[in-house]
Amino acid sequence: MSQQVLRLGTGAGFSSDRLDPALDLVVRGNLDFIVFECVGERTLAFGHRDRLNDEQAGYNPWLERRLMAVAKECRERGTRIITNMGVANPVAAARVALEVARRLGLHDYRVAVVHGDDVTAALTPDTQLLEGMTIGEVGREYLGANAYLGVDALLPAVESGADLIITGRVADPSLFLAPQMAHFGWRFDDWNALSRGTVTGHLMECAAQITGGYFADPGFKDVEDLAYVGFPIAEVHEDGRAVITKLAQTGGRVDSQTVKEQLLYEVHDPTRYLTPDVTADFTKVRLDDDGPNRVAVHGAEGGARPDQLKVTVAFDGGLLAEAGVSYAGPGAQARGELAARVLDERMRHVHGTNSPVRLDLIGARSLHASALDYGDESKDVRVRAALRASSRAEAQTLLWEVESLLCCGPAGGGGYRGSITPSVLTYSAFLDRDRVQTHVEIFEA
Repeated sequence: MSQQVLRLGTGAGFSSDRLDPALDLVVRGNLDFIVFECVGERTLAFGHRDRLNDEQAGYNPWLERRLMAVAKECRERGTRIITNMGVANPVAAARVALEVARRLGLHDYRVAVVHGDDVTAALTPDTQLLEGMTIGEVGREYLGANAYLGVDALLPAVESGADLIITGRVADPSLFLAPQMAHFGWRFDDWNALSRGTVTGHLMECAAQITGGYFADPGFKDVEDLAYVGFPIAEVHEDGRAVITKLAQTGGRVDSQTVKEQLLYEVHDPTRYLTPDVTADFTKVRLDDDGPNRVAVHGAEGGARPDQLKVTVAFDGGLLAEAGVSYAGPGAQARGELAARVLDERMRHVHGTNSPVRLDLIGARSLHASALDYGDESKDVRVRAALRASSRAEAQTLLWEVESLLCCGPAGGGGYRGSITPSVLTYSAFLDRDRVQTHVEIFEA
């Protein structure tokens, strides 16, 4: 069992996160592991859709560029990479990684792929979704399903010594918990240690959210040099205590406020934070200042892990039609409201559209249409119309109607833009743990 402090870094907190802070972490962070957490429900659904169209697709589109930037630097510094950029096709991602390794001259580069999260075949049209319907009752094309794996699936990959570990759907904190378990030899039933490691993973999983990024709110929560916000580092000790920090000479901030905000992020019940690894009690967590941009985190407790695994179930959402036109100057809001009424009337009664058409006045009440009234009439609004269409013809009709406002009125409309893009839908289910079988496959350059 190691006594040495384990240094973890976050290289990405979502699929399209920045690259330069990750490279800075690798070069200056003296890390044991860097984790690129890049999978959400929608990105996973799009991954399934892409793989159905092309069997070599379905992984994160930024995988090659990220590895070209950091793989050689990581090898030279002994930093290993853990990532879920495999999304819906980890094997294809591994092949890309090996090609990058060859181009960079990295001999004997080893990639460990974690299999087992794809449970598409384990579900049936009668499978009950948490939203109160079955898969068959959704009425849309079923793309695939993935279970949230935990450290029991990841640990063999970490212990393999591979330079790069690629997964699909794994619970976000588990990506950080696995190297802690491997390094310190924590048992699978040491619920308090697993809870503390899970807290560290939860704090680290969203990258700059804990270093001041999403925290920033001028005049209320000021953050310096946000354009160059640094990504977080966790210094983890054997008892699960961790210090959250960032590199010197980077923007952002790490203090009790940023840590508390991230600690409560997406936590519905802090007494029972459920992961595939443990049921953690966040109410026992304590924070201590440990110097500038350093916060010590300790004290989490926990209990046994759940008997079931959460599953994300993905469906084709059809085509998303979106179009907009702007109005400015005196009476802009009134003209925008009239345009929205015209669009609603024509889509429903001229074209007979049964699908809901969403109409927003951006700049007036687009995000809080039913909740807030900002008082003064806006002098600059944009009418945005959106429709989840069942056919391309229906989608094109919406764009046509929005553009027709330019001559058919009201007055002063301009700046038309329209687009039609594919969309996805996701729902959730539970699956008994024993129905999910995992294994690790090693690829070598």
